Amino acid sequence: MEDRDVPAPVPQRRRGPGRRLIGAVDERLGVDALRYPVPEHANNLGWSLGGLTAFTFVILLVTGVYLAQFYNPTPEAANQSVREISTDVWLGEFTRSLHFWSANAMVLLVILHLLRVVLHGSYKRPREGNFLVGVTMFALVIGGMFTGTVLKWDQEGFEALLHNIEVAYLLGGLGFWLTPEAAANLPILVRLYSAHLMLVPGLIIVLLVLHALLVKRHGISAHPSIPGRSRELDEPFTHHLRRVGAFGLVLLGFLGLLSVLIPPIIGATPVEGIEVTRPPWMFWWLYTLENWFGLRAILWASVGLGVLLVLLPFIDRGPEREWRRRPFVIAAVGLVVLLLIVLSLLVLVTEPEQHL
Repeated sequence: MEDRDVPAPVPQRRRGPGRRLIGAVDERLGVDALRYPVPEHANNLGWSLGGLTAFTFVILLVTGVYLAQFYNPTPEAANQSVREISTDVWLGEFTRSLHFWSANAMVLLVILHLLRVVLHGSYKRPREGNFLVGVTMFALVIGGMFTGTVLKWDQEGFEALLHNIEVAYLLGGLGFWLTPEAAANLPILVRLYSAHLMLVPGLIIVLLVLHALLVKRHGISAHPSIPGRSRELDEPFTHHLRRVGAFGLVLLGFLGLLSVLIPPIIGATPVEGIEVTRPPWMFWWLYTLENWFGLRAILWASVGLGVLLVLLPFIDRGPEREWRRRPFVIAAVGLVVLLLIVLSLLVLVTEPEQHL
């Protein structure tokens, strides 16, 4: 029998220590599961808004942990402790400023992300559940902004707290936890501090994990303007994370610049019996409605907007996702957004009125 040429075995390349470490971690934690394919358009800025929102959340966690080491949540000392953070703590003023601007950026990014999802119909079957998870996170982000405003314990924060208590009374038993009577031996500021520090971030983390798992389960929604997309253009999700990280570093630089140039003002210790401040910008539309219709408008307008968001994926059930082919829904959403913008801008020409 003639000997046949047998191909020589291909020598195995020796992996370096870095790759061996990554392999060991992946073997135990399954990190390589993050390399699932995502469409090329997921790397666009508009489709990275959700990732950037998560990026600002990480900034808030890091800066919040540092600030919590020096903040005193008792009404007698809260305002002064904020002042001491800015004057006596190493990098205190910068950290507090970065926390403030990151919170505002997170609210803006989550609003833009929500609008992008609505514009492209990314809430449609089978993603209705994930959309509701996102709406819940949006509500928690607004709740975190509210509790953070109160923690300053200046006039703006104090008036925000009084509005919160009045709305809680309107809710009856549903709002009991937000009233002073829920724990008469403990200042409500302390309870809101615990909510801001643990409850709100903890729930956001749980929902964020669920949100990410559902994104992997259903995949990132196709771009409605790119028909017949080839899967050959798909990239690993890890590439998408690198792109989001690059966007995030640019955002961090911008927020850091704002933190240095425009640090947030520390208001004076609150005075009872007056109502002279305007709330943060994301609550301006409610402020205008309150001036027109009283405190009840805050409750019913907030509930109404939440109900509309929850019902949206069950009202717009058609297969079309291109915004030009959904004129009724897009027009309705546009009118709501326009109304919120107009109501917000009216704050600039509206004098504060006494409602408390």
